[in-house]
Amino acid sequence: MFPLSQRAQRRLLLLFAAVLLGHFYFAYTHYYGRPHHYSTDPNSGPSYSINGRIPADCPPLPGLENIVLVLKTGVTESQTKLPIHRNTTLRCVPNYIVWSDYDEEVADIPVHDVLYNESSALHNLPDFNLYMRVQEQGRQALTQTDLSGIREESTAFGKSNPGWKLDKWKFVPMISHTLRVFHQPEARWYIFMEADTYILLPSLLSWLSTLDPNQPWYLGNQMQIRDILFAHGGSGFILSRPAIEAANNIILDKRGYWDAITQSEWAGDCVLGILLGQAGVELTWSWPLLQLSPPKEIEFFGLNYGRRMWCFPAVSFHHLDPSEIKDLVRAERGIAGRKGVVEPVLWRDIFYTLARPEMVSEDADGIRRGWDNGAAEEKGKVDSAEACKKLCESDRFCLRFVRRADGVCAFGRDARIGEEKMGAESGWMTHRIDRVARMLGTCPGVEWG
Repeated sequence: MFPLSQRAQRRLLLLFAAVLLGHFYFAYTHYYGRPHHYSTDPNSGPSYSINGRIPADCPPLPGLENIVLVLKTGVTESQTKLPIHRNTTLRCVPNYIVWSDYDEEVADIPVHDVLYNESSALHNLPDFNLYMRVQEQGRQALTQTDLSGIREESTAFGKSNPGWKLDKWKFVPMISHTLRVFHQPEARWYIFMEADTYILLPSLLSWLSTLDPNQPWYLGNQMQIRDILFAHGGSGFILSRPAIEAANNIILDKRGYWDAITQSEWAGDCVLGILLGQAGVELTWSWPLLQLSPPKEIEFFGLNYGRRMWCFPAVSFHHLDPSEIKDLVRAERGIAGRKGVVEPVLWRDIFYTLARPEMVSEDADGIRRGWDNGAAEEKGKVDSAEACKKLCESDRFCLRFVRRADGVCAFGRDARIGEEKMGAESGWMTHRIDRVARMLGTCPGVEWG
């Protein structure tokens, strides 16, 4: 063999460097996406909010500048569920982004596809059928089955509609993409929510002020599948900066592994629990601050996990329609107006503002017709709602009753609103409910855990 000249050696080194640079660029764009999607050029149009202007009438909320709000949605629901957040959830938050499975703009809110740079092998999976249809044809590819699926009731194994099956794939890339966009030092907390979730910011920020953001926090409403503990995604969950960085590190270290885990599980929030567990970040149980239900389903005198919710802050609700979010916004503002200061909204406040006024009937007999208040302790069939009411009155622990359409009378031993339901007839023992509420007291201090 003949030794290479110095000129040939330099050419070979330049060629090797070019190949290495090309390989690095491919890896970077594969995992980190297309940079022009997140340009900070003011002439490139809006894509997300970083240190955006807060309207002058927004209340001063210490710590708001240190949070990143991440809202996850999907093409089948974004046009119905997202617009309400424009002038509520997102209005006073300087740092936020909305992730979905389709790039679009809804009610002047930029929405970003979090799945665009997943591998073609994933895009070919049945779970991605909806995704590929919409990428190729736009919204006109959506069928009535796709759109009606957002009203499907959850089962013990989730839902079966195409949007829900696709949703589980958003959790892992959402972590990496969010951290890439919001990497500035001021970002201490990452708040994840869904389009049918509402978060009470004063309560959230008061809660976070009690915690050290330099520690790896994973806060959420605790759920369990098999032996896996994880935060329920719809209730909202929170990661401190060290926690999201730890999660991102192991995502990038073995990306294909997490795709396989996601494919094998049916819930994306469960996958995230596995991921954070392997990153060494344990879940901090956060009931009753974070809730998986709307106000109408809350049992306000509830005692779970050794906690009675009454004097705890109310931070989040889930499964809300836009009108319920409006009700919560009005209630939150009314409570703040009465208190005169920005402080946590307690469950006691929500009870007296939203729930107790609904526990009435316009009928003289105290029975609300066409209403099911969720009482579930069955007492057998009765001939009338009046008969059911008498049974409830005879039991001193009965706080509410319902006679269902099938004639079954049921009791409830807690305070709950319920909802409209044809054929059901409900009532509340309001004198008993008021007595329990007085016994629970005025909350001289806020309970956190």
